[in-house]
Amino acid sequence: MRTNEPITLSRDCEAVQIPSGRKVMLPAGTQVTVTQSLGGTYTVMTNYGHMVRIAGKDTDAIGKKPAAASQAGVSAAAEKPADIEELVWDQLKTCFDPEIPVNIVDLGLVYHCQAVPLPGGGNRVEVKFTLTAPGCGMGGVLAADMESKILSLPSVEDVDVEVVFDPPWNQSMMSEAAKLELGLM
Repeated sequence: MRTNEPITLSRDCEAVQIPSGRKVMLPAGTQVTVTQSLGGTYTVMTNYGHMVRIAGKDTDAIGKKPAAASQAGVSAAAEKPADIEELVWDQLKTCFDPEIPVNIVDLGLVYHCQAVPLPGGGNRVEVKFTLTAPGCGMGGVLAADMESKILSLPSVEDVDVEVVFDPPWNQSMMSEAAKLELGLM
């Protein structure tokens, strides 16, 4: 969803400034324009020219209902690491770079995803991902988004999400679908 009309915040709202990753408080009455709404979050431009990301839990401040957690195809019966990994990949596809309307998997930002059975039951999921630019401050925000979505899966007990910069990301790592979406083909 993209709007050209300003929306006035109905209440104070915490947001994350893009690309610094710095938390900011937007006061009630601030006018914003939605530039992207994917993965349950909203990227908005404030009337002061700042781009920020509003988390799903705060979307009521812009008059929207929080998106339901994506659990498409999730089965409590998934016990094998390969089954868990498939579910994790599906969850990662609901995570979006706040400036690019393509999920982080299709952008080629996820380098490693592995489910490891825990001795007491359940699984630990390990994810390594990168950013489109090494200086981007959104790494922690994206990592928290991934962790939250992965922990919502049945039989996932622990998650380790790590930002890595080797190899450096480049556009050739994007899927064909991402390139097409962004007009690079």
